[in-house]
Amino acid sequence: MSDFIQFHMLTFYGPSNLNRDDLGRPKTARIGNSERLRISSQSLKRAWRTSDLFEEVSKGYQGTRTKLLGVRVYEKMLASGINSKTAKKRAQEIAKQFGKLKGSKKEKPLNDLEIEQLVHICPAEWENTMSLVDTLIEEDREPNEDELKLLRKDINAIDVALFGRMLADVPYYNIEAAAQVSHAFTVHGTVVEDDYFTAVDDLNTREEDAGSAHIGEFGFGSGLFYTYMCINKDLLVHNLKEDSLINKALTGFISAATQIAPTGKQNSFASRARASYVLAEKGKQQPRQLSSAFIKPVSGTHLLKNTIKELERVQQNMDAVYGACADERYVLNVDEQKGSLDELINFVRS
Repeated sequence: MSDFIQFHMLTFYGPSNLNRDDLGRPKTARIGNSERLRISSQSLKRAWRTSDLFEEVSKGYQGTRTKLLGVRVYEKMLASGINSKTAKKRAQEIAKQFGKLKGSKKEKPLNDLEIEQLVHICPAEWENTMSLVDTLIEEDREPNEDELKLLRKDINAIDVALFGRMLADVPYYNIEAAAQVSHAFTVHGTVVEDDYFTAVDDLNTREEDAGSAHIGEFGFGSGLFYTYMCINKDLLVHNLKEDSLINKALTGFISAATQIAPTGKQNSFASRARASYVLAEKGKQQPRQLSSAFIKPVSGTHLLKNTIKELERVQQNMDAVYGACADERYVLNVDEQKGSLDELINFVRS
């Protein structure tokens, strides 16, 4: 059995619309008999992965997620003086190693240089690609078969190791994610409210029309969110291999997860928050969520205290029925000034 690191996190967001559905309203989920606000795992992971906090820790070891590799190669060749037709042909040869290319479009001339699927490219792969481009420019020739073997199984990208990559056209180079992240949801029932707003023209003298220049409306909600995360430590070691990179990955992950909010409607709501509570667990036991603590919506004046009580009750009940579900635990609790982020990171890394 692998070593697992599990996190049970509670974060409170005031009025916000962090993650929108197709109608622009906050995403929701029905849990138990009540509707809850929801933030998708995709939204959370992208916010963490692209945050300054994560980038600072993983500097030099962070991948690039893009469809535009072929476009960048083409632009570099074109800038060196290679004619457009030759540059496009060589760029296509390189880009298609990472996945199937899109077809041509009259209204978008470089569309046939784009990869159909987003590709998470690790720094070594990107550097090797651009090095090959430099060689082709200098020697003015086509790439050979060996030179086009640009994808790697041995990656050096922290975010790729944590969150994985899926290449439909070259599955041999898929990377299984070492980290799993649940959709966050409010531990209590919620109602999505509507914000009606107006904007006034600064140059309106009110002589003819004193009305607004713009009227709008969008939904928002507020609540205490539960998020569950699990890291397969053995898989992370397999993906990265180097101890220094493994420690960077764990530091970046927990630093971002506890402090970074999704970017949706931040200018409208400034709904930034840090985790109020984190229960971290380590051990070889089969992982499990503690979300069943919130099938019945939590209520009461002291919402955070009551939520922590329910979460810890279910954790203790699980231990009583199944045996210890973790070998070691660490608690960070802002409400009780218990623990610290540095201690939490040391616990996770040790």
